[in-house]
Amino acid sequence: MTLIKSCVHPSGTFTWGVHRPRFRAQNMRVSDDIPGIGRLGDGSAVKSRANFPPGPVDEPEGSVILETPNAFPFRGTSYVIRSAADEKAKDPGAIRIEAPSPGPSTLEILRKWTREKGMDDREARRLFLDMPEPLLLAAAATSRDPDELTLLARRACGMVFDPRTGRPTGLEFEEQGRPRIRRGDLFETVSNNPFLPDDYKWAMVLNPGVQGGSEIVGEYSDKTGKSHVLEYLRRNSYIPWGHYAANMARDSVRYRARDLSLADVSGMRTLYCQRTYLRVAEEWGIDPPAVRRLLSEDEIESLRLRILDAMRADGGRRPGFDRTLWGWNLGFDFSPSGYRLHASHQQIHQQFALVPSRIESSMEGEGNFSPYAWGDLIADFSRDYEKAHGRDFFGAFLQAVSENRRADGRGDLPDRLAAWEDGEAILFAPKAQTSQWELLLMAKKPAGNILEAGPETRRSLDRGILMAARALSGLGASMITVSEASKPFGAPDKTQRLMYSFFPRLPWSPGAFSEGQLRWISGHYPEDFAAACRMALDRETGDGHSKTNGLKKNG
Repeated sequence: MTLIKSCVHPSGTFTWGVHRPRFRAQNMRVSDDIPGIGRLGDGSAVKSRANFPPGPVDEPEGSVILETPNAFPFRGTSYVIRSAADEKAKDPGAIRIEAPSPGPSTLEILRKWTREKGMDDREARRLFLDMPEPLLLAAAATSRDPDELTLLARRACGMVFDPRTGRPTGLEFEEQGRPRIRRGDLFETVSNNPFLPDDYKWAMVLNPGVQGGSEIVGEYSDKTGKSHVLEYLRRNSYIPWGHYAANMARDSVRYRARDLSLADVSGMRTLYCQRTYLRVAEEWGIDPPAVRRLLSEDEIESLRLRILDAMRADGGRRPGFDRTLWGWNLGFDFSPSGYRLHASHQQIHQQFALVPSRIESSMEGEGNFSPYAWGDLIADFSRDYEKAHGRDFFGAFLQAVSENRRADGRGDLPDRLAAWEDGEAILFAPKAQTSQWELLLMAKKPAGNILEAGPETRRSLDRGILMAARALSGLGASMITVSEASKPFGAPDKTQRLMYSFFPRLPWSPGAFSEGQLRWISGHYPEDFAAACRMALDRETGDGHSKTNGLKKNG
């Protein structure tokens, strides 16, 4: 049998390896000079004797490490440090990022100091703005003081103010039509701070056109008028053939996951489906039901079904642009040393595009070149898995999730991997997590792309995306990347499921040597992380435990 390095066994269970290290390290050190490193309270010296053994070092029983190949081999392998994970298992609620204590702002401290010195408020503001750039960046990223943030906003760019109210109404522009940005890093950081007053956000980043000339080619508003999304076309994009961005509009300010509603996520995703269906329909000469308005849910569904009928009538021919690209970077941060810590964009938004099936190749006589799409890797692996084991991968994967057992063998602790589910989709902690806090959202029924996904599945996936964002943000994650993995339109495989991977960026895991080799290190069991997510959902929405139908008893 061909070896497939996946944690999903064809029997429908998870498999992993156990490292029980025993070893000897031969001592090749030259020096025996043991340095002093401090003193005890009684004045006696502390020396680093443990660091200078006289002979070889024996480790008869090292730390147990659990090695779990990712379900998808191209995504590497996860390693759980058992001693750390056993501690977390005692209290899954401890799996979280503690929010920093708000405390007084720098400006408040300076105001107190200047008052004590008999100075007025102008001196405090001048001293604050005279601070070095790294300190201003730190304040822009972490401050909750609106006065402090508005000072930073005015320092970062030229602004236009209402002479009557003194509130901002727009930006100053240079002759070339570009906004007058004085300090780019400071501008990006303060404009992404949720505590900046909304009228400053509008003036700096939310008014259409202030960030460039990207055309608005779609719009969504829910029936209540509380959710408003604009679809921008990014023509000269880093994504070949352009992409689209669904941004919350200026009258629906959303800077954090907890601010999002289901209508917001559904609106962004509706624009994604509508745009994709319109572009694919054009290739078969199918006219849109209407222009210059949002298509109704029934019209969108009718367009999807007409495309499927046209593809079948055309002998299953796949369109020239046959794969979707969808992603979301939630959150922003900037370090005082000048490192941008997340590839985000102002406000909450989602990006989407289509990938061509073939493009020209640089090699003469080699035919066409097949562009990259992440979902293709999953499709290739799924095909190889079924060939090797005689069972479809996703069926085995979902069975393993529902019949999961803990790696520590504890029957008295939660064994569920699901954080949320309904009849159409499941959100769960993968057995081999990447990014330590990774969650996966998957369609339960065969639907490999949004062209194959009916309205019920699409609605469930929208809700699952919101649940994942709320669970992770409820644990303290402020920067989350989400990617969709899908198969090509018209591909013959009927078993592949639409899948969404959520990668939180963690303060203690910046991505270095281990991650560069696709070795993902974790200090908790995935079951305990799933339990922490359910607790977070109960706190955030009251929608955690109630939506885990059909799972095992513990948890």
